[in-house]
Amino acid sequence: MIDFRNIETFFWAAALGSLRAASEKLGTTQPAVSQRIASLESALGVRLFERDVRGVTLTAKGQEMLSHAERMMQARRDMLKAAQDQNVMSGTIRIGVAETIVQTWLSTFIKDVHNAYPALVLEIEVDSSHILRSHLVSRQIDIAFLMGPVLEERVENLPLCTYSLSWVASPTLQLGNARVTLERIAERPIITHSSGSSPYRVVRDMLMRAGVRTPQMYGSASVSMIVRMALNGIGTAVITPVFLDRELASGELQILDVESDPLPDLSFTASWVDGLDSRSMRSIAVLAQEVAVRTGGRAPKGI
Repeated sequence: MIDFRNIETFFWAAALGSLRAASEKLGTTQPAVSQRIASLESALGVRLFERDVRGVTLTAKGQEMLSHAERMMQARRDMLKAAQDQNVMSGTIRIGVAETIVQTWLSTFIKDVHNAYPALVLEIEVDSSHILRSHLVSRQIDIAFLMGPVLEERVENLPLCTYSLSWVASPTLQLGNARVTLERIAERPIITHSSGSSPYRVVRDMLMRAGVRTPQMYGSASVSMIVRMALNGIGTAVITPVFLDRELASGELQILDVESDPLPDLSFTASWVDGLDSRSMRSIAVLAQEVAVRTGGRAPKGI
């Protein structure tokens, strides 16, 4: 095995043209420098220097090896710098994102990532939490911001934020401002997140307990589609109103007072598979958590 210290000694002896100068640069003795170079020559099986009374000069093979030694020295410096600088992160990270996050704080997060890690490239995939969970486990994405957690082996989860769900409808449905029964709500379709999601299952079970035997429900992975269907008066939506300020202020949509059990919160996590990139993924997740809370998401317990 080649000792990196011997490579470093060879580099400085060649660069300075003197074993004595190299020994002063490295804070050691000239005999020690000679011994390290001899050891490197033995390990490589080549002669690196010609020695005479004037000092040392590189052989042809030594000149060739010098360029390799220089690259190794630079690689070492780069590695040490990366280890010391917490902000050094480069390459591409594939992020899967649920659309609620797209509609709330994703653009702010992307801006903050660029400011913190300018050499990092993000590839964004937007889909339902069910699909994102599958893509994460199969390593098609590196990290997911989704309705979680993902309870799979080796998957790490960091809570990001929670949002309240509400019953939302267009005034054209004429449901009024008084309390509305679930039976009245169920006269038209209920629109919410995709059929594999927690909100869909909770609302369906709630309707069935209220005696609605075959609730008509439209599930969509697209939050913007849910909002559009609600605006068109197709039915009542179960959605977080956090990004509906304009529609609620203008009266295009209204929050209903529904006679029902409380709706669950939407809880989002950053989830990634434990591995070589875990430290980078956790840094990205922590930044996402900070952005989510700063832009209106309710902080996870303990934050």
